[in-house]
Amino acid sequence: MVRSFDVVILGAGAGAKPVWNGVRGRSVAVVEPALVGGRCPFLACVPSKAMLRAATAWRLAREGGFTGLFTGAVPAREAYSRAVAHRERLVNGRDDGAAAAALKRTGAELLRGRGRVVRPGVVAVAGTEVGYRDLVLNTGSVPEVPDVPGLAECPTWTSEQAMSTDEYPESLLVLGGGAVGCETAYLFAAFGCAVTLVQRGPRLVPREEDEASEEIAQALERVGVRVLRNTTPTGARPHGDGARVRLTGGRSVEVSRILFATGRRPDTSGLGLEALGLRPEPGAPLTVDDRCRVAGAQNLWAVGDVTGVSPFTHTAHYQGRVVAANLSGHVVRADYRGVPRTVYTDPVLASVGHTEASARAAGVDPLVAAFPVAGTVRSAVDDAREGWVKLVADSARGVLVGATAVGGRAEEWISEVSQAVRADLPVAALVDTVHPFPTFSEALEGPLWELASRLPRAVAPAPR
Repeated sequence: MVRSFDVVILGAGAGAKPVWNGVRGRSVAVVEPALVGGRCPFLACVPSKAMLRAATAWRLAREGGFTGLFTGAVPAREAYSRAVAHRERLVNGRDDGAAAAALKRTGAELLRGRGRVVRPGVVAVAGTEVGYRDLVLNTGSVPEVPDVPGLAECPTWTSEQAMSTDEYPESLLVLGGGAVGCETAYLFAAFGCAVTLVQRGPRLVPREEDEASEEIAQALERVGVRVLRNTTPTGARPHGDGARVRLTGGRSVEVSRILFATGRRPDTSGLGLEALGLRPEPGAPLTVDDRCRVAGAQNLWAVGDVTGVSPFTHTAHYQGRVVAANLSGHVVRADYRGVPRTVYTDPVLASVGHTEASARAAGVDPLVAAFPVAGTVRSAVDDAREGWVKLVADSARGVLVGATAVGGRAEEWISEVSQAVRADLPVAALVDTVHPFPTFSEALEGPLWELASRLPRAVAPAPR
């Protein structure tokens, strides 16, 4: 007899927890072949940010910066080993027992294995058939591996492997200049590793403002990263214990390891979606509507990287909440305008919504205002004078449509702007926001008043 549940979730990653927590009163089964919690707490976000924090602290101590109790007397390898030990304590040796127990305490049942749809309303897990009324796909993504001759014979890492090893590479080639590539390059270079980063196009983090792209490049170069733009690998072969990689322009580089940071693709392989009439192209995202329902199927939902929408952990959390609300009988629609983007180098980059260029491409006539982080008293208190904030407003509607910030702990206050973008809050209202003193978020006040003074009279603040 087939066991049945109201909701079956394939994949226990970031987007699943809001679902199993949010559909109380309904029977739930969660199918997971690996780690409850997914990549983020064990292999990606948490370990990488812990290592980045340690790398920055050690670099500043070595350079004589203000670091409190840190000292620069620790050699690079020892500092790296200490950071790895701290990382491993945080991820509990990648033991998901506590997460699995917490899941079960909600009343959901955990089924270990890879789920596959065998017919509408039924999935197979480890040889057992399980029925469902609603199926939620949260199967995540897998790394893209560049098609470079000889690369398969060379010592390589994915970002997940780099965040789960204690190996210290003397030299590293990072393929890709997106957020993961920049963060990983910064991390290893800050610990004294000789790092070369190769980016196919002319800019790092190309979705962001030109100025932000350049700031990130400069931050990497300050810690010793060799940044090669408009460059691709053309071939590779083993060389000693490492590899020799040929690059466009006749150059080559010899490294201990090669790290893939060229993107990820949605993981839909082996899910049996053809049984539901779906035939997604390999690596293509599942198309979902604004309630996160998969197009072309009944009672099928998707969250996280498998949707291809803004692939961040916080997006998966958000989509999970949307699905949970809809499964609970509410009509809730996702709106991704307020989803922030971050790159955790030093200084950090945080952004939301449009850049100046993307606003113009979308038919918006942008008004732009900027302010330096050094203009805040907090920058002097913290001895952190790098960075700036740039706001983009729609001149016709008088609302913010985007923001980019570099430095000043921008990741901690970018959500203030995210809310404004998502809610179409008028600049006329935002100028009245009072920020605590002294904080980096005060950097928003100057550009907000500047935008307000330049808006057409119909959308500008009323005189006081």
